[in-house]
Amino acid sequence: MSYEPGDIAEGFELKNANESIGGEMVTLDSVLTQSGAVVLFECNHCPYVVASVDRINRAAEKANQLGMGFVSINSNDPVKYKDDDFSNMKKRAEKGMPYAYLHDDTQEIANKWGAERTPEFYLLDGQGKVVYRGRLDNSPRDPTMATTSELVDAMDSLSMGEGPVIARTQSIGCSIKWK
Repeated sequence: MSYEPGDIAEGFELKNANESIGGEMVTLDSVLTQSGAVVLFECNHCPYVVASVDRINRAAEKANQLGMGFVSINSNDPVKYKDDDFSNMKKRAEKGMPYAYLHDDTQEIANKWGAERTPEFYLLDGQGKVVYRGRLDNSPRDPTMATTSELVDAMDSLSMGEGPVIARTQSIGCSIKWK
């Protein structure tokens, strides 16, 4: 199964490594607002994520300004990739992260959503319908080379009551590390 633009996303309840935002457990319902939400699949070790952290944080702040929720999910196998285990997720969150950082230790949510890469973004409207899926921009490893801003453009369109001009892009990043 895979969520594509037009699909309604099913909820989740996952343990949060950034308890200062959202508490110990976070559900999709607690993140989704009338204006929508961004659900990001990410991890700690992927160089594409590492190079995008500042831009991801700015996207989370923009979502907040637009009245949208923002949450990320780490679905990587924490046994093979120790940098992505829950204790290291907590360490990263303690360095400053403006959103909840959830652990999908069974990989059930990544499977259900069809997530393929880190970072990969899903923008939902207020009813939980996917209106955008894909990348943040076209240069996750080097922000100075980015010439597009698909996620932010989609967020702006949604905030104005419109569908995004581009509803689907291919995410650029590391593959999710499956068990």
